[in-house]
Amino acid sequence: MADDTTTIELSTSELRDVAGYAVACARPALVIFEGERPDDRRARDAIDAAQAFADSGRRVKAIRDSAWAAHRAAQETRDAGQAAASDAARAALAAASAAFLHPLAKATQVKHILGSAAHAARAFELSAGGDPAVGAHHIAQSQLLAHAVVVDVLRRYPDAPRGGGRVGELIRQLDASLR
Repeated sequence: MADDTTTIELSTSELRDVAGYAVACARPALVIFEGERPDDRRARDAIDAAQAFADSGRRVKAIRDSAWAAHRAAQETRDAGQAAASDAARAALAAASAAFLHPLAKATQVKHILGSAAHAARAFELSAGGDPAVGAHHIAQSQLLAHAVVVDVLRRYPDAPRGGGRVGELIRQLDASLR
């Protein structure tokens, strides 16, 4: 594990693997977002943009643009009282953001790796009336999706940061289970 002054070596191939993992964790939550906003493609577009990068596409501005659009979708659904859909959109945002994982050994970068899983887990939890067992189940599924490259990249970073409410707890649970 490094400290926050250390630069971490990350290859494009590793970034693609991290983005692919983030997509795999976030994609199941699309059903929640699209259930509330069937005509809103912003979350899906963010996940598709991240998937294109994971599938050997270039890391382009369109990925960032789709991430910002998913962020706006998350804010709008939150403001409309659609908390589960908001976290589902945040999972999509995190998947697109994974393509831009920074090579700085800061605990906050762990969110780029695990944020999509945690937000998707929270979306499922909220969709089930706030049942933490549902979130724990999604975290367990996300743990199974993390192959060796993702775990190796994660281990180069400090442990996940404190705070962040329930999503932060879910990130730390997944982080601890993968190390």
